[in-house]
Amino acid sequence: MKIFTKFDHMHFRESYIKDLFEITPRVFKDDRGFFFESYNSKVFKDNGLDLTFVQDNQSYSIPGVVRGLHFQNAPYAQGKLVRVIKGKVLDVAVDLRKDSPTFGKYDTFILDAEKCNMVYVPEGFAHGFSALEESIVFYKCTNLYHKESESGIVWNDPTLNIDWMVKNPLVSDKDQILKPLKELFSLSSL
Repeated sequence: MKIFTKFDHMHFRESYIKDLFEITPRVFKDDRGFFFESYNSKVFKDNGLDLTFVQDNQSYSIPGVVRGLHFQNAPYAQGKLVRVIKGKVLDVAVDLRKDSPTFGKYDTFILDAEKCNMVYVPEGFAHGFSALEESIVFYKCTNLYHKESESGIVWNDPTLNIDWMVKNPLVSDKDQILKPLKELFSLSSL
């Protein structure tokens, strides 16, 4: 079920996966440029997202790059507020919450610097994206990076069968050797 919540300057849409939100701010444009709020703790809290961010990350990708699907294991799991400040990406979030009715399911979002939309990916999800254009991705995290807790699902997992919308994906050596979802969680089927 999709929930639409509108504030004067920010619109929240919940995915079919509970707690996964696309957020679109109101952008004020004129001949000088534009302005928008990318985060407001009160508005987020009023919409059920009572978050504390402790780390900001930024990446640059040329067209065709696929990054992910990454996550950190508890107790170092990270929620992420992801937006594109240049370009356009296909953003992917996979539900890894074992007690969730959508465990092993994913949703995708086109994040576009022109639209200024973003996605909130809660703790308990794997996250990745493909650069549809030359892109700069910026994201806020609810927990600090913890190397020993990092993990991931291979980008071309046959069970997930994600269409990354790029030809000849450019994937890091590190991401190429990640395990499939079924193997990572010792599952016989999904």
